[in-house]
Amino acid sequence: MINFHVMTLFPEMIESGTGGSILGRARKNGLISVDAVNIRDFTDNKHGRCDDYPYGGGAGMVMQAQPVCDCCKAVRESINGQGRNGDSTRVIYLTPQGRTLSQEMAEDLAKEEDIILLCGHYEGIDERALELLHTENVSIGDFVLTGGELPALVMIDCISRLVPGVLGGDESALIESFHDNLLEYPQYTRPEVYEGLRVPEILLSGHHENVEKWRREQSIERTLRLRPDLIPGAKLDKRETRYLESLMEKENGN
Repeated sequence: MINFHVMTLFPEMIESGTGGSILGRARKNGLISVDAVNIRDFTDNKHGRCDDYPYGGGAGMVMQAQPVCDCCKAVRESINGQGRNGDSTRVIYLTPQGRTLSQEMAEDLAKEEDIILLCGHYEGIDERALELLHTENVSIGDFVLTGGELPALVMIDCISRLVPGVLGGDESALIESFHDNLLEYPQYTRPEVYEGLRVPEILLSGHHENVEKWRREQSIERTLRLRPDLIPGAKLDKRETRYLESLMEKENGN
């Protein structure tokens, strides 16, 4: 089980995003827990403000260190109160300046019992809070959003599906896009013919070994065509390496 603790100014976004479909079922079945903690509840400002103008001038507002740090302290104490180590729980700050989320990162985080996700807003968070909390900065891509809630939901989804039982079949979380750093092979279902297009005969053969060989080759071919940047990290055996080399030779016209 993984316990997600999301520090946010908009807890309703997190609750809504994890309340249905696979994540909702996983929460109901006790495979994951999601606690959306409102940072506003910890501000010492009598008007409930959590932001202020940036020192040095500039557009926008900056989230203050005090409510963020006090919120995280309360979350850590809550984890400690449940018999787990909140003091060493990793704090992930969702920011475009972070390391890009990858399947490898998700697999690493899926080993954790507790994860604290910090959602920023406005022009960001006072740098002192990030230093004091020793945050790990993570991005979901090279673009800017209005806040960290959507990236937090992406991370929760990406990590949760690696928890045994969440997808219903443990293999389905492994044999998919980015397994062995390859894209997933093409999938088909009934009918066998649709609009004149047939399901590849190999998938109807019942020969499991040949099917798996075909799927791996399709994954290699698709990755080379669509995401060649993934190829250097692909985990291939000798036969698959030769197949890749033959594809690259054809591509280069040799």
